[in-house]
Amino acid sequence: MKNYLKVFVFACLAFCAIISCRQKKNGDADAQKTVVLKGLYSYGPEMKSFTDCEASREFWVADSAKTLELEYSKLGFEKPYTPVYIEVECKLVKSDTTTVTGDYDSTMVVTKLRKISREIPEGPCSQ
Repeated sequence: MKNYLKVFVFACLAFCAIISCRQKKNGDADAQKTVVLKGLYSYGPEMKSFTDCEASREFWVADSAKTLELEYSKLGFEKPYTPVYIEVECKLVKSDTTTVTGDYDSTMVVTKLRKISREIPEGPCSQ
């Protein structure tokens, strides 16, 4: 009888371990979903930041698409950090607290630039 009890307990523990691992993987997948954000982007030698106009959250920007910084520089600003309006597809990841990105809620990893404009549209971004 003791052997059956041991097998039963072992099976329950194994089942719980499998379920908890699956839930963590699903949670990680949710965090890596691509989202579309619209807001103001500022770029310069020491800072790459994005402000989501609707949620008023600020993000550090990582340009995995390698197009955002290029398109920003093509706009030909005389001074760095001039804000522009952008619409991007991105993934949000936790910022590394040991670097400059730690001052931001999250890091926005840009996967696709949809729009960049000097013109800031009417609404929450223009305030």
